[in-house]
Amino acid sequence: MQATAFTYDPETRSGQVLLDDGTPVPFDRAAFDAGDLRLLRPGQRVRIETEGGGDDALRITLVTLQTF
Repeated sequence: MQATAFTYDPETRSGQVLLDDGTPVPFDRAAFDAGDLRLLRPGQRVRIETEGGGDDALRITLVTLQTF
């Protein structure tokens, strides 16, 4: 799934992405580290992998840059 980086805190290596419908979804250090990124700037297009949804909260398990 694709999203847009919204916030990123380099101290905690966590932040939020915006889904294409505008929904903000947080990600934690583990999801950021799984993508082998060093930095993330707001506005960058990213690829995310998630689990949960429906009755469970959507949880991001991986954040990486979207490549074409």
